[in-house]
Amino acid sequence: MIPAIVISVLFLDQLSKFLAASFLQLNTPVLLIKDFLNLSLVHNRGAAFGILKNQLFVFVIISLVAIALILYHLKDKKKSILSSISLSLILGGAAGNLIDRLRFGFVIDFLDFRIWPVFNLADSAITIGVILLSWELLCKKN
Repeated sequence: MIPAIVISVLFLDQLSKFLAASFLQLNTPVLLIKDFLNLSLVHNRGAAFGILKNQLFVFVIISLVAIALILYHLKDKKKSILSSISLSLILGGAAGNLIDRLRFGFVIDFLDFRIWPVFNLADSAITIGVILLSWELLCKKN
C-alpha cells in the first residue's frame, strides 16, 4: 500500500504540473470556478508562500534529508497504518517538488484559490500528510 500511495502522489503531481505548464501561460490566471478557483501558472523559486527565494541548494539538501528520514521511518514495522499513510503522502509530495527543483530550478504551482498562495498537488499531499500525522501524534494514547 505504501509504495502505491507514493507512486500515485508522484504521478498525479507530475502529470498535473506537465498539463499546467503545457496549457497555461505564466502569471495569467484562467477562471475555473467563479469567485473560487483559478488556474495560475507560477514558477515558485522559494519555499511555502515563496519565502527564501533562490535558495535552490538549500531546498534540495533539505528535501533529500527529509526523504531519507521518511524512508527510514517507513521501515519501522511497529508504526500504525495512519503513520504509514501520512509519511507516504509527505514522501510523494516532497519527491514531486524535488523533481521540479532539480529539473527546472523552481517548483511549478498552479492551483489558485485567490485567498491563499498558489500551490500544487505535491503541496496538498504534504499538507494532508502533516495534518494526519499531527492528529495521530496528538491523539495517541501513551
